[in-house]
Amino acid sequence: MSKNQLLVFNSKGIYCKQANIYIDPWKPVNKAIITHGHADHSRYGHKHYLTHHKNVPIIKHRLGDISVEGVEWNQPFTINGVTFSLHPAGHIIGSSQVRVEYKGEVWVFTGDYKTEDDGLCTPYEVVKCHTFITECTFGLPAFKWKPQQQVFEEINTWWKENQSEGKTSVIFGYSLGKAQRLLKHLDTSIGKIYTHGAVENMTEVVRPLVDLPPTELITRETKKEELLGNMVVAPPSTHGSPWIKKMVPYVTATSSGWMAFRGARRRRAIDRGFVLSDHCDWGGLLASIKATEAERVICTHGYTDIFSKYLREIGYDASIENTDYEGEREEVTPTAETVS
Repeated sequence: MSKNQLLVFNSKGIYCKQANIYIDPWKPVNKAIITHGHADHSRYGHKHYLTHHKNVPIIKHRLGDISVEGVEWNQPFTINGVTFSLHPAGHIIGSSQVRVEYKGEVWVFTGDYKTEDDGLCTPYEVVKCHTFITECTFGLPAFKWKPQQQVFEEINTWWKENQSEGKTSVIFGYSLGKAQRLLKHLDTSIGKIYTHGAVENMTEVVRPLVDLPPTELITRETKKEELLGNMVVAPPSTHGSPWIKKMVPYVTATSSGWMAFRGARRRRAIDRGFVLSDHCDWGGLLASIKATEAERVICTHGYTDIFSKYLREIGYDASIENTDYEGEREEVTPTAETVS
């Protein structure tokens, strides 16, 4: 099969011509397979959506009244001779890789993924293929994650320290994915967990799907004294907003892969940074690619130039395709000089 014959990248997204269906398209199409619920991968305007069943309530919450069908992991479905199936990506709840097979040729699109089991979403599954389409959000050797358990021990210790000083702990994480991962591993024996409305609303959507601790929504009636010594989970957009100022005295932290860079915490004016990502680090990307036994690798969003160049140096047929996916957003793009 010639290059790009099974899946092509065009102005609307990743297209399978034989099946006349798109994967994570960024412009409106008739039929779309959606890997997960983040806004850059599941967009409004498609006529019909197909996704993992755990992602159905998430994208309905975000997109409203849409035509959507949910399928299970490893459940093959065939369209005009092309066999598709969804496999766990380990990125966030309901996140999938898409396996595409036609006339013996197998391609896999990862969407976004991580290989560490976070105890929240279905763990990443290796899917053998000929062509592997991978993100490389953190495709630099500088990115090397600590084990999750160690990071959460640091977060809970930080909470205890703030509590002993009579301060509220405020940790920032995206409302879908990172926020629930934080909630899952925060030590509720220390105190209560309060949430911003955006976090609470999304958490209520996924509660039927996963086991999460009790949380309390912050409202206009919530008094500052109630928050003292407790933990607040909020989206990054609330940092510096009038909403957060009612919590004085408070200490802030953020949880992101970008905290591996020097200066990232300072640029955000955050008191503490914890390196915690829902994407693979450099080693995770390379190990995943090797495990697929793919001969060809297509790099989409992230450090595509550096990562694809390295893959070619070690013997892969590696190339780059441009997409509208964002990975884990960072306000300022780090340079080589900012690597810690």
